[in-house]
Amino acid sequence: MTEDNKVTELLFIPACLIMGILSSQKELDETLIKTLTDNFGPFDVLADPVIFDFTDYYEKEMGFPIWRMFLVFENLVPPENLAKYKLLTIEIEERFKVDSKRKVNLDPGLLTTANIILATTKNRSHRIPLEKGIYGELTLLYTKGCYQEFEWTYPDYKSAKFKALFEKLRSKYLKQLKEKNLI
Repeated sequence: MTEDNKVTELLFIPACLIMGILSSQKELDETLIKTLTDNFGPFDVLADPVIFDFTDYYEKEMGFPIWRMFLVFENLVPPENLAKYKLLTIEIEERFKVDSKRKVNLDPGLLTTANIILATTKNRSHRIPLEKGIYGELTLLYTKGCYQEFEWTYPDYKSAKFKALFEKLRSKYLKQLKEKNLI
Protein backbone atom coordinates (compact mmCIF):
# COMPACT_ATOMS: atom_id res chain seq x y z
CA MET A 1 0.00 0.00 0.00
CA THR A 2 1.40 3.37 -0.91
CA GLU A 3 1.43 6.38 1.35
CA ASP A 4 -1.34 7.99 -0.76
CA ASN A 5 -3.67 5.02 -0.26
CA LYS A 6 -3.48 4.82 3.52
CA VAL A 7 -6.79 5.30 5.24
CA THR A 8 -6.63 7.92 7.93
CA GLU A 9 -7.88 6.55 11.22
CA LEU A 10 -10.86 8.54 12.43
CA LEU A 11 -10.92 9.22 16.14
CA PHE A 12 -13.70 10.53 18.34
CA ILE A 13 -13.13 13.22 20.92
CA PRO A 14 -13.22 11.59 24.37
CA ALA A 15 -16.43 12.11 26.33
CA CYS A 16 -17.32 12.62 29.96
CA LEU A 17 -18.79 9.42 31.44
CA ILE A 18 -21.79 10.07 33.64
CA MET A 19 -23.70 7.41 35.53
CA GLY A 20 -27.35 7.99 36.29
CA ILE A 21 -28.11 5.99 39.43
CA LEU A 22 -31.47 5.04 40.85
CA SER A 23 -31.21 3.50 44.29
CA SER A 24 -33.54 2.37 47.00
CA GLN A 25 -30.97 3.77 49.46
CA LYS A 26 -30.24 7.47 49.83
CA GLU A 27 -26.58 6.74 50.58
CA LEU A 28 -24.73 4.66 48.01
CA ASP A 29 -23.32 1.38 49.28
CA GLU A 30 -19.53 1.61 49.66
CA THR A 31 -19.14 -1.74 47.89
CA LEU A 32 -21.09 -0.37 44.91
CA ILE A 33 -18.90 2.74 44.78
CA LYS A 34 -15.77 0.57 44.91
CA THR A 35 -17.15 -1.67 42.15
CA LEU A 36 -17.90 1.35 39.96
CA THR A 37 -14.50 2.95 40.52
CA ASP A 38 -12.71 -0.38 39.96
CA ASN A 39 -14.47 -0.65 36.59
CA PHE A 40 -14.71 2.97 35.42
CA GLY A 41 -11.98 4.80 37.30
CA PRO A 42 -12.16 7.52 39.94
CA PHE A 43 -15.09 9.89 40.08
CA ASP A 44 -15.00 13.55 40.94
CA VAL A 45 -18.69 14.39 41.29
CA LEU A 46 -21.47 12.63 43.13
CA ALA A 47 -24.58 14.77 42.82
CA ASP A 48 -26.75 15.01 45.91
CA PRO A 49 -29.56 12.45 45.95
CA VAL A 50 -32.98 13.68 44.85
CA ILE A 51 -36.21 11.83 45.47
CA PHE A 52 -37.20 10.14 42.22
CA ASP A 53 -40.90 10.88 41.88
CA PHE A 54 -41.03 11.38 38.12
CA THR A 55 -42.61 7.95 37.54
CA ASP A 56 -43.61 4.89 39.56
CA TYR A 57 -42.08 2.54 36.95
CA TYR A 58 -39.36 1.22 39.29
CA GLU A 59 -41.34 1.09 42.56
CA LYS A 60 -42.57 -2.51 42.23
CA GLU A 61 -39.00 -3.75 41.89
CA MET A 62 -37.07 -1.25 44.02
CA GLY A 63 -39.65 -0.04 46.54
CA PHE A 64 -40.21 3.55 47.63
CA PRO A 65 -38.61 5.97 48.06
CA ILE A 66 -36.18 5.79 45.17
CA TRP A 67 -33.29 8.23 44.95
CA ARG A 68 -31.77 9.69 41.77
CA MET A 69 -28.14 10.68 41.76
CA PHE A 70 -25.40 11.14 39.21
CA LEU A 71 -21.84 9.95 39.46
CA VAL A 72 -19.40 11.69 37.13
CA PHE A 73 -16.11 10.02 36.36
CA GLU A 74 -12.85 11.91 36.32
CA ASN A 75 -11.26 10.34 33.25
CA LEU A 76 -12.57 11.06 29.78
CA VAL A 77 -13.58 7.96 27.83
CA PRO A 78 -13.78 6.79 24.22
CA PRO A 79 -17.43 7.32 23.24
CA GLU A 80 -17.39 4.22 21.04
CA ASN A 81 -17.32 2.16 24.27
CA LEU A 82 -20.79 3.21 25.45
CA ALA A 83 -22.36 -0.20 24.74
CA LYS A 84 -19.56 -1.95 26.67
CA TYR A 85 -20.21 0.36 29.63
CA LYS A 86 -23.91 -0.52 29.59
CA LEU A 87 -23.21 -4.26 29.40
CA LEU A 88 -20.89 -3.91 32.38
CA THR A 89 -23.47 -1.97 34.41
CA ILE A 90 -26.04 -4.70 33.74
CA GLU A 91 -23.60 -7.21 35.30
CA ILE A 92 -23.04 -4.90 38.28
CA GLU A 93 -26.80 -4.47 38.82
CA GLU A 94 -27.11 -8.27 38.91
CA ARG A 95 -24.47 -8.51 41.67
CA PHE A 96 -26.39 -6.09 43.87
CA LYS A 97 -29.83 -7.70 43.55
CA VAL A 98 -31.66 -8.73 46.70
CA ASP A 99 -34.28 -11.48 46.41
CA SER A 100 -34.01 -11.24 42.60
CA LYS A 101 -34.91 -7.53 42.67
CA ARG A 102 -32.65 -4.68 41.71
CA LYS A 103 -31.74 -2.28 44.46
CA VAL A 104 -29.78 -0.13 42.06
CA ASN A 105 -30.31 0.87 38.43
CA LEU A 106 -27.24 2.11 36.57
CA ASP A 107 -27.54 4.14 33.38
CA PRO A 108 -24.24 5.11 31.78
CA GLY A 109 -24.22 8.06 29.48
CA LEU A 110 -21.87 10.34 27.63
CA LEU A 111 -21.72 14.08 28.05
CA THR A 112 -20.10 15.76 25.05
CA THR A 113 -19.85 19.36 23.88
CA ALA A 114 -23.04 18.88 21.86
CA ASN A 115 -25.26 16.44 23.73
CA ILE A 116 -25.97 13.79 26.32
CA ILE A 117 -26.33 10.26 25.00
CA LEU A 118 -27.64 7.42 27.16
CA ALA A 119 -27.28 3.68 26.69
CA THR A 120 -30.33 1.44 26.94
CA THR A 121 -31.49 -2.10 26.20
CA LYS A 122 -34.89 -0.95 25.01
CA ASN A 123 -35.38 -0.38 21.28
CA ARG A 124 -37.53 2.56 20.19
CA SER A 125 -37.84 4.42 16.90
CA HIS A 126 -35.40 7.15 17.94
CA ARG A 127 -32.66 4.86 19.27
CA ILE A 128 -29.63 3.68 17.33
CA PRO A 129 -28.31 0.12 17.64
CA LEU A 130 -24.75 0.03 18.94
CA GLU A 131 -23.91 -3.62 19.67
CA LYS A 132 -25.05 -6.72 21.58
CA GLY A 133 -28.59 -5.45 22.19
CA ILE A 134 -27.52 -2.00 23.39
CA TYR A 135 -28.91 1.18 21.85
CA GLY A 136 -27.79 4.78 22.06
CA GLU A 137 -30.30 7.54 22.70
CA LEU A 138 -29.75 11.23 22.10
CA THR A 139 -31.37 12.45 25.31
CA LEU A 140 -30.43 16.14 25.45
CA LEU A 141 -29.01 18.42 22.77
CA TYR A 142 -26.82 21.39 23.68
CA THR A 143 -27.75 24.28 21.43
CA LYS A 144 -28.29 28.03 21.77
CA GLY A 145 -26.43 28.04 25.09
CA CYS A 146 -28.48 25.42 26.94
CA TYR A 147 -29.75 21.86 26.92
CA GLN A 148 -32.81 21.19 24.80
CA GLU A 149 -35.00 18.16 25.39
CA PHE A 150 -36.96 15.91 23.07
CA GLU A 151 -40.41 14.40 23.44
CA TRP A 152 -38.72 11.13 24.50
CA THR A 153 -36.36 12.69 27.06
CA TYR A 154 -36.88 11.15 30.50
CA PRO A 155 -38.73 13.53 32.86
CA ASP A 156 -35.86 13.77 35.35
CA TYR A 157 -33.41 14.69 32.58
CA LYS A 158 -35.85 17.42 31.52
CA SER A 159 -35.90 18.96 35.00
CA ALA A 160 -34.32 22.36 35.53
CA LYS A 161 -32.24 20.99 38.43
CA PHE A 162 -30.56 18.32 36.32
CA LYS A 163 -30.16 20.53 33.26
CA ALA A 164 -28.31 23.01 35.51
CA LEU A 165 -26.10 20.17 36.79
CA PHE A 166 -25.35 19.07 33.22
CA GLU A 167 -24.44 22.63 32.23
CA LYS A 168 -21.91 22.81 35.11
CA LEU A 169 -20.52 19.43 34.09
CA ARG A 170 -20.28 20.58 30.47
CA SER A 171 -18.22 23.63 31.54
CA LYS A 172 -15.86 21.38 33.48
CA TYR A 173 -15.65 19.00 30.50
CA LEU A 174 -14.77 21.87 28.14
CA LYS A 175 -11.89 22.82 30.47
CA GLN A 176 -10.65 19.22 30.39
CA LEU A 177 -10.70 19.21 26.60
CA LYS A 178 -8.82 22.51 26.43
CA GLU A 179 -6.19 21.25 28.89
CA LYS A 180 -5.64 18.23 26.64
CA ASN A 181 -5.57 20.43 23.51
CA LEU A 182 -8.55 18.57 22.05
CA ILE A 183 -10.49 21.74 21.23
